[in-house]
Amino acid sequence: MLTKLSDTIYYLSNQDDRERPTLGLVCGDTYSLIIDPGNSPQHAKEFLLEIEKLHVPPVKYVVITHAHWDHFLGMNEFDGTVIVNSQTNKLLKEWQSLSFDDRSLQKYGITNQLNAKCIEIIQTEMPNRDSFTLKSPDVIFENTLTVDLGNQVCILEKINSTHTDDSTIVFVPDENVIFLGDSAYGTTSNDLFHYKQSLLLPMMNDIQKYKAEMFLLGHESICDSNEMNIYWEELTAASQAVKSPSLEEAMESFKAANKREPNDNEVFFIKAFVNDHLLRSQ
Repeated sequence: MLTKLSDTIYYLSNQDDRERPTLGLVCGDTYSLIIDPGNSPQHAKEFLLEIEKLHVPPVKYVVITHAHWDHFLGMNEFDGTVIVNSQTNKLLKEWQSLSFDDRSLQKYGITNQLNAKCIEIIQTEMPNRDSFTLKSPDVIFENTLTVDLGNQVCILEKINSTHTDDSTIVFVPDENVIFLGDSAYGTTSNDLFHYKQSLLLPMMNDIQKYKAEMFLLGHESICDSNEMNIYWEELTAASQAVKSPSLEEAMESFKAANKREPNDNEVFFIKAFVNDHLLRSQ
């Protein structure tokens, strides 16, 4: 069931147990735009069925926020123009060369291209995939792109991100709403979850310049500006405390700078930034 955020913006909430991210719908007077086509054809079909109930303008555009499978494997179900940034396009080309039958998926597990949970979910969400081939995007942009839906524009920008190198955000200025995809999250490398410390402030600058009031995230659904400010503040405080691969030093630095113990979120972030130092020292 779609959640109505405003007269022109709706979203389908994330379902993390099924690795289904938040999907967005922005409607203009003439056309509608989708943010992320879902983790599978089934996910996309369910989204389209919900959109049909709204009687909104036809979907002309589909934006993929980044090239992680749960955000794009549903793209074949949409007739609209698929838009990606140039880095996402390069990564999607690699996915277009893959097969999705059970034997191939197991091979990707062995080579660490996909983890066991992802493979299980793909098998469940896409039961008929032996001949599945991912289609190509239609529009590739470099840095920014403005899409006019008719009395409603969407600003697309490829930004710095602690999650991927190909993150696209979508800002709807008339509504002060921004779709972040997974851009504000950390990532996992060599089995270590980490935030790319060098990209934290550039990412925050890229996002905060839009002065959004509501934020749609891939696996949180929706946050208001107060919630996002707390998130940025905790991330920043944690990052400032971490100057080496030593967790003990980071915890002491945090307590000295903030005159208190870190809360649970900040401890999680501190560990993630320590992991980033560990990865960079390898």
